[in-house]
Order: sequence, then C-alpha cells, then structure tokens
Amino acid sequence: MKYTETAPKLFMNTGTKFHRSLIFAMGVIKYSCARTNVSLGLLDQKIGKAIEEASVELMEGRNDDKIILDVFQTGSGTGLNMNVNEVIAERASQISGVKVHPNDHVNLGQSSNDTVSTAIRIAAVKQVKDRLIPALTEIVQAFREIGEKYNHVIKAGRTHLRDATPVTFGQEMLAYADAFEHDIYLLNSVLSYVRELPIGGTAVGTGMNSHPMFRENVIRVINEVTGDNFTLAYPFRAMRFLTDLLTLSGVMRTIAVELYRVSQDFRLMFSGPFTAIGEIDLPTQEEIAGSSIMPGKTNPVSAEASMLISAQVVGLDQANQFASNLGEFELAMGVPLIGNNVAVQCDLLSEGLSKFARLVVKGVVPNEERMRIYAESSPALITAISPIVGYDKASKIGKMLAKGMSIREALKELGFNDSSIDQILDLNKLTKPGIQK
Repeated sequence: MKYTETAPKLFMNTGTKFHRSLIFAMGVIKYSCARTNVSLGLLDQKIGKAIEEASVELMEGRNDDKIILDVFQTGSGTGLNMNVNEVIAERASQISGVKVHPNDHVNLGQSSNDTVSTAIRIAAVKQVKDRLIPALTEIVQAFREIGEKYNHVIKAGRTHLRDATPVTFGQEMLAYADAFEHDIYLLNSVLSYVRELPIGGTAVGTGMNSHPMFRENVIRVINEVTGDNFTLAYPFRAMRFLTDLLTLSGVMRTIAVELYRVSQDFRLMFSGPFTAIGEIDLPTQEEIAGSSIMPGKTNPVSAEASMLISAQVVGLDQANQFASNLGEFELAMGVPLIGNNVAVQCDLLSEGLSKFARLVVKGVVPNEERMRIYAESSPALITAISPIVGYDKASKIGKMLAKGMSIREALKELGFNDSSIDQILDLNKLTKPGIQK
C-alpha cells in the first residue's frame, strides 16, 4: 500500500471520499480486465482468478473502508486507481498465496487515464438507471394520479402572482407530470452517449501496452457483469472530453430547476392557513413541529428540503462546468471531481423527487371551497363574462369587485338569480378551449 500511504501527504484531506458507485465501477473494471488478460494468455490463471475474487469483494462493498484517498487529488484519478490496485493486490495475494503486484498484475493493460474515466461513466449509468429514473417515474405517477383525481376542482389561475382566469387543480398537477416525464426521455437520450467507454486507451488513447483485442473483450465482460449495453468510445475523445457527463449533469440541473419550481408552487398554495393563500393542506407535514417556539405551527418542510437539494444540484452542475474545462491535449483533468459530483447529484435528486412524491404530492388535500371562492373572486373573470352580460354591466361588476365583492355577489346585486348566476359562472367552461356566449 505504498502509494496509498504516501499520497495523502500530497493530495487534499477534506474527508470527501469516493461515492460507492465509483468504487463499484472500479471493481467491475478490475474484474473485467483480469478475466480478459487471462483469456488472452497475458496473466497467470491463478493470479487472475484471485484478482477477480478480490474485485468482486470490492464491488460488494467489503473493502470500502480501504479506499481512503480524497476526491480532491490528481485530476486524472490516478490516486483512486492506485488505491484500488493496491487494495485488490493485497487481497488477491491473500487469496492465492502468491505475490500479486498492483501494477504488473492488477493494472495490466491499463492506465489510470482510461480506467477512471471509464469508471465514472459506468457509475453514472448505474446511478441514473437504479435511482434517478425510478424516482422520476414515481413522481410522474404521483402527479398523474392526483391530477386525474382532482381534474374537476376549479381554482384561480395566477400569472405574475396576480389573479388570472381559472384552471383546474388537475391541470396544474398534470403539467408537472408532463415536465418530469420529458426529463426521463432526456436522461435516456444522454445515457446512450455516456455508455461509450474509453477503456483500453491506456495513457493517451492509443492503447499502447495492451493487447489489440483487449478493449473489445473488456467491454464484453463489463456488459456481462453490469447487464448494461456499454460500447467502445473513440478513446481520444472520451479521455480528453467529459462533455457527455456534463450533458448528463445539465439534464439533472434541469430536473433540479423543475423540482424547485414545483416545490415553490406547493409552498405558496400551502401558505396560510388564514393569512395567505391556503388552497391546500399537507397533513404529512404535521408529523413534526414547524417551530420551536410557536406551538401547533406546520411548515412545508419536505418541499423546502427539496428546494435545498435543488440548489445543491445546480451548484454541483456549475462545478462540473468548471471541471469539464480542466485539462489539455490528450487528457481531461477533472475526472474524479465530475465523476463524484454526478453520482452525488443522482443521489440528491432521487431522494428529493421520491420524498416529494410520497409526502407532498400523494399527501395533498385541496381546499376545494376556498379554491372556488378565489376562482369566482378573480377580476379576470370580468373579461370572460363580458360577452354574456354586456360591456356596461361588466364595467359595474368590475367596480364592485374593487370594493371587495365576489362576482357572484355582484351579479346578484345587478338582479341576476341563482340559476342565471350558476350558468354565467360555469367555470368548467372557462378551463377548456372555447368562446363564451
């Protein structure tokens, strides 16, 4: 463990350790490379099998405590690769009873430059598939269920935070579902790019010191282990550019912005209960105290926590933009940082989306009466009913609304009976295309 023992003197010691998915991906790579080198006659079978077994242990998380080097290290990720090589070599030596060398055996046919840049892509695909897409699917389903359930509930529309013509609560919920559904499409689209791996490029992309068939065989084994459809990248591109991962980060930034916006809308609808909008109730938020000094106060804590997550994901994307610029000529120099950031972004968004779906969306209870009162009180309705009651009466109604009357009260004041008012204020018509008559 000579490298791993010395490196902390030169690297940072921030306590920022590599994400579990990256350690898993490094185990996949070392397993696949060992099996390939044995099959190509380049590695002793006994040593190769021991490396495979030690690599499986790494994949399973049994040696995570030995991957100690900080994320903030050399920009190619050599520290991570050497840390992994030494941990696997030490364990493989114990398994085989033969001295296994971290470079000559575990790192055979590889460089840190191609292995770590491959690992960050394997980890990203795993995180998106296993965590982020399921979380997005969950919130889409939640919004669709609530949208269909309450598609009949009329509420005031608002633009620029000012009263506008009516919408239904369901229409708003289905809008959110549609946005997150598009995000799933965007993620699947970018994953096909991220699946291109530069393994076998060794130091600069040429594949020097590796067997001509090494790359194809390693990819085949990686796919057997992961069940994913990884392909060979043009190594000169994938080792010098991290823009495929930056594109993925950008999609996650988009998701974060949408989650923030949705959370803010729910906070506003939940505001009150008596001195603000108060259109919805969130009983799940009552499980913990909203204030340490005001008894009985309930706050939209799950929505606010999601907003904090959104802010962090956007910030990490900014860091990824910077990290993607690092490097010159044949190699990127932001590999460990962007790889770890992307994994963390997936974790954060997955947690935020899932909790928001279960605690906020599925737990929402609309205050239907208040929503209708607001909808009927909106001055924007004057425009909608003007063709029905006439311009002059509509002008009078406008003046009455300015004094605090509802449209229903104003119409009564002008002599309309309840039946006529119900017909005029058929707000359902106003939430669909059509011309009022």
